Amino acid sequence: MPAISEQLIREIATANPAAARVFEDLGIDYCCGGNRSLRAACASANVPVETVLGRLETCRQPSESSAWNHAPLGDLTRHIVDRHHGFVRRESPRILSLLDKVSKKHGPAHPELSQISDLFACLAAELAEHMTKEERILFPYIEALSGPAEPSACFASVESPIQVMIADHENAGAILSKIRALTSGYRTPGDACAAFQTLYRLLEDFERDLHWHVHLENNILFPRAIAAEQERSKAPALAR
Repeated sequence: MPAISEQLIREIATANPAAARVFEDLGIDYCCGGNRSLRAACASANVPVETVLGRLETCRQPSESSAWNHAPLGDLTRHIVDRHHGFVRRESPRILSLLDKVSKKHGPAHPELSQISDLFACLAAELAEHMTKEERILFPYIEALSGPAEPSACFASVESPIQVMIADHENAGAILSKIRALTSGYRTPGDACAAFQTLYRLLEDFERDLHWHVHLENNILFPRAIAAEQERSKAPALAR
């Protein structure tokens, strides 16, 4: 086994959910950028690898996501829909409403709020379309991969829609990075009222949930789906 500094970020986060919190705190991308080594990710984030190793050493615990490495694919897709798609659908209108309220009150003194509102509205719309495509097209196909019948699809291989979903994830991550920069890491200014403070907390919670959501898809669900499709293509039709 390679030294932890040479392990892939996604492998570390999958084995230990507390590691994901460390990565969040230090601004290290473990979802879309999960295929890099810890050392490379630290260099990209300008964080000393020794600092991260020290934090990781104090937070070892069993992982929720490690169970998804072996659970039926349908269980994982339903978990993503119920837990994470549900979260996005509940929180998006709430955040948009609060952004409107806070912008009207504090916008003249904090013009960045207008940019944050535009970015989050774009993110919410893109995620709504993205989740619909997953629920109507990709996830049913993935669930059917372990069934007896041949899955029907409008694509030649599951890798095609997966690449589209990964590109969507990267775009969402880029938008969140812009929002984080505009909010100075979700630090409210000195004149922030309770609603302003709540808004930044909700935005940070949204980012954290989406990072874990993308991690479960990019680093666990999608590789397992590709492997399952490949195994199915090798199996004799009569054996299914």
